[in-house]
Amino acid sequence: MKKASSVFYISAAILLVLVLVGVIAPNAFESFTSHTESLITNTFGWYYLIIVTGFVAICIYLLVSPVGKIKLGKPDDKPEFSRPTWVAMLFSAGVGIGLVFYGTAEPISHFAISSPTGETGSDQAVRDALQYTFFHWGIHAWAVYGLVALCLAYFMFRRGETGLISSTLKPVIGHYATGPVGKAIDVVAVIATVIGVATSLGFGAVQINGGLSYLFGVPSNMVSQFIIILVVTVLFMISALSGLGKGIKILSNVNMGLAAALFLLVFIFGPTLFTLNLFTDTLGKYLQNFVNMSLRLAPLNSENRNWINTWTIFYWAWWIAWSPFVGIFIARVSKGRTIREFVTYVLLAPSLISFLWFAVFGGSAIAIERSGTKIISALATEESLFGMLSTFPFGTVISIVAIGLISTFFITSADSGTFVLGMMTTNGSQNPNNTLKMVWGLLLTAIALVLLYSGGLQALQNTMIIAALPFSLVIIMMAVSLLKVLNHDAKEISRAKRGSSHPPEKKS
Repeated sequence: MKKASSVFYISAAILLVLVLVGVIAPNAFESFTSHTESLITNTFGWYYLIIVTGFVAICIYLLVSPVGKIKLGKPDDKPEFSRPTWVAMLFSAGVGIGLVFYGTAEPISHFAISSPTGETGSDQAVRDALQYTFFHWGIHAWAVYGLVALCLAYFMFRRGETGLISSTLKPVIGHYATGPVGKAIDVVAVIATVIGVATSLGFGAVQINGGLSYLFGVPSNMVSQFIIILVVTVLFMISALSGLGKGIKILSNVNMGLAAALFLLVFIFGPTLFTLNLFTDTLGKYLQNFVNMSLRLAPLNSENRNWINTWTIFYWAWWIAWSPFVGIFIARVSKGRTIREFVTYVLLAPSLISFLWFAVFGGSAIAIERSGTKIISALATEESLFGMLSTFPFGTVISIVAIGLISTFFITSADSGTFVLGMMTTNGSQNPNNTLKMVWGLLLTAIALVLLYSGGLQALQNTMIIAALPFSLVIIMMAVSLLKVLNHDAKEISRAKRGSSHPPEKKS
């Protein structure tokens, strides 16, 4: 068992200060995060769009390049987990709570509250609702995750480096990676990870509270959310103590089972034909307008630009802030896969699952709202899913299944988060000790509660965007480092093959 590194103590100290400020001066904290978020989105919106599009381009290059044959590990290494379990684990860690939270809320918002390009409530708004939701949750998101994960996995399993962000930067910054510069980079990664995971935990608590409020009249307030987070904290700590091969593996498969059950119930009882037609049509529009949406910033239209800041820039920041957490976790469970298999599955499998999910849940909500059966857009964001489910046969039962799914995603994200943070603060140990995981579990809980206390969902979003900016620079350096090393290793492999292809000389 490795002991905590200096990165742990520095990161924990910074985060404790953040907690204290949030508790002592919540209004000032909310005001600061709000102003900083506004400055970043207005000043660096172009930067976020360009770099995330660049990450997509790099992933596509790795997919079609000859380096795709290289394995994440030694030539004879085999994958630790079966492919279905592997996909379930990366999906649960990567989008879990967010997918359930926004599955109904985002499409209905684009349709009825604020449309990205058309008039709200129009046919164009229906198409935009899913097209832009696919855009936010599809290939761009997983390119960010995939690039970070691929870089970490390659350096860990192919080159024998520790599972630290700084270790992947040795080809770029040399010996500085093991000194104060490397420590500072790891601290930035830890803080971004904590903010990212804590934000998702906050979303989960708010939606569980929203469901209980909608179904049973439980008060939707800070006290209820505090109790929910405390209960889930106990559950995910129990899971964390059981280790990667038991707790997270079992929970990930449970997540996929519950998600599949909820998906099928909504698909069967909902407007099935409308959903299939809308999915097919908007998937085509997503692919057709892929490049245009990737770089759309609307510099001449302040209303559209505000929409982009609120949605697209927020999401790009969310994926970047989550990328060290999801990246390290995906890297840890991906040993033995080839680069081509890794990129194919990480980019396409979760994206397709997400598209189907949004088409079924978002499409059903839009169909219900258009029919006048129920005005879902008038509900709070965290209640929109339950408002939609209330129109279904056995709506209460289905809603309880949904709350169960949110809870298991909640536990999985927190469990995975403590595991990854343990790795990041024990010099890359692939089996961090339980005491350290417990400490990180408590800190994650405290940060989530402080962010909710100081400004609710808006404070969560603001802090996410702020945390993402410095780490985006680290991802750029990781991409350069990976390409540099892959180019070198590909030449070495090619040279070795040419050498072995010569027939042995005959003895005289």
